[in-house]
Amino acid sequence: MTNVINSAADIPEADKQKLFWASFLALTAAGVGFVFRVMIPDMWASNFQITLADVGVLTGAALWPIAITMILFSLLVDKIGYKVSMFFAFALQAISVVLTYFATDFNTMWWACFCAGLGHGVVEAVINPLCASIYRESKSKMLNILHASWPAGIVLGGVFYLLLANISPDTKWAEVKWVFWFMLLPVLAYGALFAMCHRFPVDERVEANVSMGAMLKEFGGLGAFLAATFLLYEIFGQVGVDKWIQDQGWGSNARLWICLGLGAAIGTVVGFAVGSPGKILFFVLCLIMIPLATAELATDNWIRQLMKPILGEQFGGEEMGSVLSGWAIVCSAGIMMFLRFFAGIPLKFMSPPMLLLVSSLFSIVGLYALSVSTGMLIFLAFVLYAVGQTFYWPTVLGFVSEQFPRGGAMTLNTVSAMGLLTVGIFGFPFLGAVQDHYTTQTIIEKESEMFNTVKAEKKTFVDKTNPEKPEDKPIYELKNFFGVKYDSVNSGEFKKLLEEKNQEALDKELTVTSQSSLKVAAVLPLIMAIAFILILVYYAMTGGYKPVVLADEVGKDQK
Repeated sequence: MTNVINSAADIPEADKQKLFWASFLALTAAGVGFVFRVMIPDMWASNFQITLADVGVLTGAALWPIAITMILFSLLVDKIGYKVSMFFAFALQAISVVLTYFATDFNTMWWACFCAGLGHGVVEAVINPLCASIYRESKSKMLNILHASWPAGIVLGGVFYLLLANISPDTKWAEVKWVFWFMLLPVLAYGALFAMCHRFPVDERVEANVSMGAMLKEFGGLGAFLAATFLLYEIFGQVGVDKWIQDQGWGSNARLWICLGLGAAIGTVVGFAVGSPGKILFFVLCLIMIPLATAELATDNWIRQLMKPILGEQFGGEEMGSVLSGWAIVCSAGIMMFLRFFAGIPLKFMSPPMLLLVSSLFSIVGLYALSVSTGMLIFLAFVLYAVGQTFYWPTVLGFVSEQFPRGGAMTLNTVSAMGLLTVGIFGFPFLGAVQDHYTTQTIIEKESEMFNTVKAEKKTFVDKTNPEKPEDKPIYELKNFFGVKYDSVNSGEFKKLLEEKNQEALDKELTVTSQSSLKVAAVLPLIMAIAFILILVYYAMTGGYKPVVLADEVGKDQK
């Protein structure tokens, strides 16, 4: 039977470590599953006889439930307790592995991915406030170490898959699906550890007798506005409302405007109901998560794809470029894992917002260096970039937990969920639009005559993504990214219209263009750097950065 005690200070250090490492293994398991789903999905198309669009639905089913579960579960975790919550996550992750292995059709695989997403969401909703509760004197440091588990899972899963799965272009899903049993190892390990734990802390907010109403005041109308807007945007896309909106001819940005309107209405109602607009700084940190999540999550895969031809050209051909870029994600995760274990060192000398500023500067330099480097300097630039993104996510969590302890699990998990939601809404589309724009500008410059012909004659190609319903699509389109119009050319189909020598010349130009477009990505950490400078100025004007300690406020009016 679980013996829940009232103070984290009464939990022996050995029990704290057991809870911490059980939490560490839980997120490690999620990282292993994530990297497997990143590397394997192309095989699902042929095995289940589905389209690449359907494959995208499967991979998305393991991602979008994470943020939704994190926010909603934040309202429940203090009621049902950490132990019951983690057994729920354990069951979901174990079910996802079993379903993945035995899936014989699209629907079963969708449920496997969906369970993985739900389990990951519950894990994050629990381990963040659990860690902050048992290590109240060193929240930022311990949250950084805890979140070394995510890249650890990517490294373990990535190395295991790349070295032991014997992958080749002809590898079939049936030949590699066994690797998912590897994910069960950390799942079973953390399940056993949590089963052995009998002393669980209550959340710092609960121990200090901060009511649910007071917690929601920290979140407030502004927090509800952002959470409702992005949750509705994601849900509308998943249940088909977005397709209905497009069928009405309301424009490509109609879903966002509708969700903003509904979010504003919900935020207003919540603000009046709890009697608070919420903390402005918390609202700002949620907004900062938009470029931060893009810089940490979206640029990794983008850089990998952009660097393939560059590495291939400089280190032995296309196949070697593919191999090296394939290891890039493992290398980046390894650097992140190692440095997060030592986050306590910089945090001895600087506050969380200062560490976030330094990280932003590393990212700016790293991304710019990647855009201009050649030869071995590419690897040095990549290391600078990897160092820059290392401390982003867990340090923001530490920042929030230190400044808004009254917000409990709600503020801590919502700021993380905002990053996960917005990277899909803004991050990936932004980077895709940047690449489209730069590619098209190069094509216009180098092959203007053919471009004008394609545009004037509205040339098309047959899109066979869905073999059952191939459709004609334009090679050139005028696209729209949240109100900003830009030219877009399908470069693969465009090159088929050129002579072979012109194709080769254009390929070389596009390789250079792809690399140079990384400069644009540097605007993301630049925005973050400006924001963190302003936050540091604010603290300098108000007496300096100091963590808020709820124990010092016991006895204050909690109404």
